[in-house]
Amino acid sequence: MNDALDYTKTFPAKPHPLTLEEAAWITPPTQITDTENMMDVPRMRAYRRNRIREQLRLEGIGAVILTTPLSIRYAAGVRNCALFQTHIPVGYLFVPAEGPVILFDSDPGRETGRQLEVIDEVRDDLVPVSYMFGGSRMEEQTSRWAAQMADLVRTHCGGEKRIAVEIPNGFAFAALQAQGIEPVDAAGIMAQARKIKSPEEILAMNLAVAVAEDGMTRMRRELRNGIREQQLWSLMWQALIEGGGEWIEYRLMSTGDRSNPWQQEVSSRMIRADDLVVFDCGMIGPFAYGADISRAFHSGPGKPSAEQKKLYTLAWEEITHNKTLMRAGASFREIIEARYRQPEGFGEQLYTCVAHGLGMGDEWPTLLHSTDDPDHFDGELEAGMVICVESYVGQTGGVEGVKLEDQCLVTESGLITLSRYPFEENLLAREV
Repeated sequence: MNDALDYTKTFPAKPHPLTLEEAAWITPPTQITDTENMMDVPRMRAYRRNRIREQLRLEGIGAVILTTPLSIRYAAGVRNCALFQTHIPVGYLFVPAEGPVILFDSDPGRETGRQLEVIDEVRDDLVPVSYMFGGSRMEEQTSRWAAQMADLVRTHCGGEKRIAVEIPNGFAFAALQAQGIEPVDAAGIMAQARKIKSPEEILAMNLAVAVAEDGMTRMRRELRNGIREQQLWSLMWQALIEGGGEWIEYRLMSTGDRSNPWQQEVSSRMIRADDLVVFDCGMIGPFAYGADISRAFHSGPGKPSAEQKKLYTLAWEEITHNKTLMRAGASFREIIEARYRQPEGFGEQLYTCVAHGLGMGDEWPTLLHSTDDPDHFDGELEAGMVICVESYVGQTGGVEGVKLEDQCLVTESGLITLSRYPFEENLLAREV
């Protein structure tokens, strides 16, 4: 064949596998074009399923039974009424350490499941394990579900009785034990599986970040005195829906006097001239990956005050310093002990944590502010983790506060910040 006609040399069928560092800088198109390769979503699904199986084998557990929507999405890619399933469990997924992945779901979910290559069997003998469907027969219904799961365990788990389970209701644990199963909590298995992202997952996360930053741009453009908090926050939701995302986890935007203390949800307050506008996007975006970024704006039309600049700069300095500590191999204890300390008078209302993991929403680990905290646990950062670095600065009894947060990827070659939305130059003071 003439080399000029050998199209495979110019447009290879598949790109070389991306490294984490390469993926961190790419925002992929998600529609077919003549010249752009789409994300390899089947590769991403296979990676996630295999991560779960690796953890099952490592812990000597025969299978995991998943009932929460993001766990099912992670393991198999099924998207079916996720918010509904967060409070009314219906479908569930059986993932053995070896053997077929089996989905039980309602009609729409079954149709989705048949299209996914990581699901080997789709069954229609669903036993919903929620009170909405079980009512006064909930215990009896859960026993039927447990018998169904025990049959799968006997068939596919080679005699292993230890099974990881996301418990769907209060009867489930005892019902499984009555079937001879030794249930263990699936939370640790899933957290350890999800902590290390593949390059394809980083591409998906970059899409979520791009959608969130679109929402920030819309909010920044429409910010003016007289607009209400809810009106402004609706622009983030608009960007999310238009961008193919899922939902926003919380309504964390507050302005002016409502920005201190932090974590007051969006209200009908009218934004006034020279208010600070502070928000945390907390988005579950395209492919169900999280974008968790916080910024603060100044509403104008005047210039920020010296106090506003001080609050903002102290928050910026905290996340800037703490990001230098986030490296592969660093222990949680080491990071906490070297963390940024706010000056006297500004450290009484610290954010809940120094940093936390992110994947399909917030996840393990959480790095607290002190190793003496009774809830502290140790561990270390690894390449492939996504870490959100946090700060809140607001004096106790003060009028306003500032929340900032960056979303970062840990790699062997260093930390890469995935959140690209700029900080506000007019709020950064050269000296504080």
